Amino acid sequence: MFEALTDKLEAIFKKLKGKGILKEEDVDAALKEIRIALLEADVNFKVVKAFIERVRQKAVGKEILESLSPAQQVIKIVYEELCELLGGSTSKIKLSPNPPTIIMMVGLHGSGKTTTSAKLARLFKKQGRRPMLVAADLQRPAAIEQLVTLGKQIDVPVFHSYEIKDPRELCKDALKKAVIDRADPVIVDTAGRMHVDEELMRELQDVKNVLNPHEILFVADAMTGQDAVNIAKSFHEKIGIDGVILTKMDGDARGGAALSIKEVTGKPIKLIGTGEKIDAIDEFHPDRVANRILGMGDVLSLIEQAQKAYDMKEAEKLKAKIEKEEFTFDDLKDQIRKMRKMGPIENILSMLPGANKFLKNIKIDEKEFVKVEAIINSMTFEERKNPKIINASRRIRIAKGSGTTVTDVNRLIKQFHEMKKMMKQLKHGKGFKLPKIFPF
Repeated sequence: MFEALTDKLEAIFKKLKGKGILKEEDVDAALKEIRIALLEADVNFKVVKAFIERVRQKAVGKEILESLSPAQQVIKIVYEELCELLGGSTSKIKLSPNPPTIIMMVGLHGSGKTTTSAKLARLFKKQGRRPMLVAADLQRPAAIEQLVTLGKQIDVPVFHSYEIKDPRELCKDALKKAVIDRADPVIVDTAGRMHVDEELMRELQDVKNVLNPHEILFVADAMTGQDAVNIAKSFHEKIGIDGVILTKMDGDARGGAALSIKEVTGKPIKLIGTGEKIDAIDEFHPDRVANRILGMGDVLSLIEQAQKAYDMKEAEKLKAKIEKEEFTFDDLKDQIRKMRKMGPIENILSMLPGANKFLKNIKIDEKEFVKVEAIINSMTFEERKNPKIINASRRIRIAKGSGTTVTDVNRLIKQFHEMKKMMKQLKHGKGFKLPKIFPF
């Protein structure tokens, strides 16, 4: 996310820090470069103009320029204004005190609306709620089938019909069913088009009148940049929206949609899609995103991801195993799986401060993790527990069984022993070097 913009802003701020004493013309020169960087990131030009003006008003005062660290003060102002541009504070989905909460999902074809509906349902289910999905996109039978398939995958009921042709009738029946089943929330996947047209807007307005939804969420593809912003504005003007879900944020190196949409529509980004997996959806935190844009990382999100993947009791068991020097290949496989559950490794590393520089010098091959698991799976129970018994003939058998080479097996065993040594040194409070157990 925001890779190109982060690189440019870091270069601008590095130049600013190198000046020591700042003059008004230095700030103006830096703001000119920031303006160009934001425009190149596909941020709406009116948004950029207003943003630069707000920063300039706060940054060129005598109090700032004559402070002990003027460059840091300017960066702080940019950070604060970026937070405001992104929405100021985290906006959550409003839940009705009188269930069911009705959430109407709107957007164009290709934005990921149907998949996002299922992701949202899974999110609510994990919170202990009883969500129900409604397949109200009657224009495309494939959309109904897709939602039914996703519903089975996450074990959430999907109200649908191939006979009903009027979405209003379907929504009325869905609401009755939701009350009977005590479902909450009800997430309605509505029709979309390749572009905004009057027929679509009339249908959505009719559905809105039937549902009387508590939330209308516009789903947009972040990678379409200003197109997403303009379409969101059209939807808001025609039917009214309460918030935005940006999909494909993990593939958006520019960030123009995220930086423009709140200012243009007046409605906050509530959630972001961060990958193709059904659990790849997160709350949108403006302050954390501003940190990442400025190359400061996002440690809080990293901790939250780790907490989702790791159970505290399991972590205590693992700690006890390490202390007793009983860490096995099965434990290594388990830890690799948990780490991969947190998402793509690049995404995890990008949350660390300064990671954008670090990531440029390494190439991450996730296939190596698959190879490591295949090698471990080809070992016997005794071999995984006690690698010392793995002699030459066993290594040949393991390589054949895992579809790898003896060299791959030898490398993994060597790295495993290095990791065990590292754990022993850590236990005794000694310094250690990290073994190359991971594929970078």
